Amino acid sequence: MHKQIDVTEIFGSNVFNDRVMKERLPKDTYKALKKTIQEGLPLSLDVANVVASAMKDWAIEKGATHYTHWFQPLTGRTAEKHDSFIAPTEDGTVIMEFSGKQLTQGEPDASSFPSGGLRSTFEARGYTAWDCTSPAFLKTDASENVTLCIPTAFCSYTSEALDKKTPLLRSMEAVSKQAVRVLKVLGNKTVRRVTSTVGPEQEYFLIDKACYEKRLDLIVSGRALFGAPAPKGQELEDQYFGAIKDRIADFMRDLDIELWKMGISSKTKHNEVAPSQYEMAPIFSTTNIAADHNQLVMETMQKVALRHNLVCLLHEKPFAGVNGSGKHNNWSLSTDDGQNLLEPGRTPAENEQFLIFVSAMIMAVDRHADKLRASCGNPGNDLRLGANEAPPAIISIFMGDEFTEILEGIAKGKKVENRGQHFVQVGVDSLPQLPKDNTDRNRTSPFAFTGNKFEFRMVGSSASISGPNIVINVIAAEALDEIATRLEKAGKSGLHKEATAIIRDTMKKHGRVIFNGNNYSDEWVVEAKRRGLPNIKTGVEALASMATPEAVKLFEKYKVLSKGELHARHEIYLEHYVKHVNIEARASVHMVKRQYLPTVIGFTRDLARTVSKLKSVAVSSKVQKELLGEVTELLESASEKLTVLEEAIEKAHAVKDLVKRSEAFRDKVVVAAGELRKDIDALEGLMPASLWPVPTYAEMLFKL
Repeated sequence: MHKQIDVTEIFGSNVFNDRVMKERLPKDTYKALKKTIQEGLPLSLDVANVVASAMKDWAIEKGATHYTHWFQPLTGRTAEKHDSFIAPTEDGTVIMEFSGKQLTQGEPDASSFPSGGLRSTFEARGYTAWDCTSPAFLKTDASENVTLCIPTAFCSYTSEALDKKTPLLRSMEAVSKQAVRVLKVLGNKTVRRVTSTVGPEQEYFLIDKACYEKRLDLIVSGRALFGAPAPKGQELEDQYFGAIKDRIADFMRDLDIELWKMGISSKTKHNEVAPSQYEMAPIFSTTNIAADHNQLVMETMQKVALRHNLVCLLHEKPFAGVNGSGKHNNWSLSTDDGQNLLEPGRTPAENEQFLIFVSAMIMAVDRHADKLRASCGNPGNDLRLGANEAPPAIISIFMGDEFTEILEGIAKGKKVENRGQHFVQVGVDSLPQLPKDNTDRNRTSPFAFTGNKFEFRMVGSSASISGPNIVINVIAAEALDEIATRLEKAGKSGLHKEATAIIRDTMKKHGRVIFNGNNYSDEWVVEAKRRGLPNIKTGVEALASMATPEAVKLFEKYKVLSKGELHARHEIYLEHYVKHVNIEARASVHMVKRQYLPTVIGFTRDLARTVSKLKSVAVSSKVQKELLGEVTELLESASEKLTVLEEAIEKAHAVKDLVKRSEAFRDKVVVAAGELRKDIDALEGLMPASLWPVPTYAEMLFKL
């Protein structure tokens, strides 16, 4: 029986949030810190010292003995180095100290983090700087060890960003500056800051820990490199939103509690489409906080799962033949007075401000579809994008029929009529009419307008959301910059005429990116090509767009990433692709040599003996002979394909140029591994279940 919990009591209990700051900080210190958070004003050392002392006392009262500057290097994971609060005294005892300098700046060894050529290995110095806009929090492990975590940015001695947070914060500044310009020229003089907000839905799989521990592929790569389809998949459509099993419900309950303690607003949980697949969705928050929280969500999912003898798989495609996992990135813009700039209101045709901001996003996505695709380029997503559960590699925007009609009408100079509030007619007298959104929800679109936000559905389940949101913020900033300049030049007298012209020009030049149909259809691929929309199928190909002169010009203009920082990321992500595929290929070789082939050889030996014995007593061995023939043929084929894979790995490693090496791994190694898998999976279908050396799909997906 679970102990009853008071959610209102535990929510944020492990966060040094605004309520705690009000209680523990002197009024002047609190006001100074809030000005830094809200207005970006510098934080004096005196103020930092007072904040640090209060934060330390709070953390110690909660059981903490150590603190860490928690940051997000370019590995895609988080990093932390723990330091205790202790300071020795002359009498041989210790006191607990934490200074403003220790709070605001740290110096971890940066040499072993990827830098993409920004620095030499022997240049070890790196700095972490407190991101005071993201509250400090406490992490508690299974042994009740408590650590104070201070969210930070991470940069090199020469000021280059070595992390995902620094450019994210820069991109938020860029889009805020340009959005405020647009609002001011439209007549809103009071808004001082516009903040990008995100609500990232997180999909994941759970399997039994005992199965996981028997599969090298899951342990080292996060996905099943081999496995024949189970007799049942997701074809009955009975998993999605189905009743949650008790064991999973227990996990989800503990996950919620851990997330709530850290102030993460875990709101929704449900079964997803594939067997053993689930989803958690939070309430939206400021983008940098949402990025921090999503990293904590993934980490906490994996830790809590282990406590339940489960393993959480965050790979984009852990099991072939069933849906993979993504992360739906719900993005919007909010003003400092609480206005959502993508909220159309009851009469969107008359909402000039809304239509201007929507036009900016249409313009941005059409111009920079390649960069959006690059922001989602990783090896796992190559297996997922374009499958039936994920958007295709072609970037388009779903706007819904009504909004598209409004935009097209303005573009053609037609009078647009407002349809007002609509209702869904349920057809049952006892049920109320349901207010109808202005758009339907197109689950096949990679970039869909969903009422008051844009849902970017291409993000991979294992990825940090920082990368995609950096791109969205920057391309939105560029479009808003252009729009603000046009409106400012038009002056007050020509403002509304110019606003209409902006919407008209956007639809004429960029309306091709709007598509409200089925993105999965073959017809759309043909139509998209006719429209001139790019179809970038692999991550290696997509990443190239982030190292072009055009990309450098864009990111440098808005002071988000320098040429060196962009090229470093291109190199780091290509290296990640090569290393990831290499790990998968080596795991495949290992499993085939040490598990599958010995098992099959042993089976054929025993089967041959059976055939021989049956023949000696003049009993028919037709069935056994046919099975032996099938298995032997596949065994020989698998052995040949194993050699091809090993040679492909060796040849790919020999390619010196990084881009060509990544292409070799994509075009040769991945293909060779896939061919080898076909034979092993076919052998699984012929072999006795009792002899198969690893848990099968059926065991992993249906036995929770």
